[in-house]
Amino acid sequence: MGKIGKRLQAARAAFEGKEEITVEDAVALIKANASAKFDETVEIAINLGVDPRHADQMVRGTVNLPNGTGKTVRVAVFARGPKADEAKAAGADIVGAEDLMESIQGGTIDFDRCIATPDMMPIVGRLGKILGPRNLMPNPKIGTVTMDVKEAVEAAKGGQVQFKAEKAGVVHAGVGKASFDADKLVENVRAFVDAVAKAKPTGAKGTYLKKISLSSSMGPGVSVDVSNATAG
Repeated sequence: MGKIGKRLQAARAAFEGKEEITVEDAVALIKANASAKFDETVEIAINLGVDPRHADQMVRGTVNLPNGTGKTVRVAVFARGPKADEAKAAGADIVGAEDLMESIQGGTIDFDRCIATPDMMPIVGRLGKILGPRNLMPNPKIGTVTMDVKEAVEAAKGGQVQFKAEKAGVVHAGVGKASFDADKLVENVRAFVDAVAKAKPTGAKGTYLKKISLSSSMGPGVSVDVSNATAG
């Protein structure tokens, strides 16, 4: 095992013995110990009582964080004609059709979110093996296959976060930057937890929100009291 740096040792010492604390206390702790040379992302991980291998237990959705993510999101849009013009006007970074498909097939993926109009899905469908594993495949269930490309592009640029349960039933995402005001991070955390709570699938049995942890990009994690993490 590699040597643990002084910065991480100090952070671990600060976090020691702190479990199941309030969102406010967790955010304060993370902000105080985010000492990397860059603006660290504040990350959330939620352990869910689901098995995503079963279709009726899959958890996925989107949430518009009230204070954004602090991250610049690069958006690609598959569209033609007026819809392509609409996407460009809304601020899309890349807009195309067959040319964009060929670029992706050639290994160029210069975007964080992919949106498509419904008529483009036969083209986009050929990219399933490339975009799927990267969680970039457009999907009507989360609003990335749509005729309203303007709204989809603006949402992606404005702090909308996608979430999807992984094999172990864990959902994770970035909910802001360590430089954010504490109250804005708290708001974002609660908005994210609420969105995941509302996305509870029909097949979920027993405890749904099992554990919630917060951390910064380079710091240790701290568990949050689940009952304190919802906005309600």
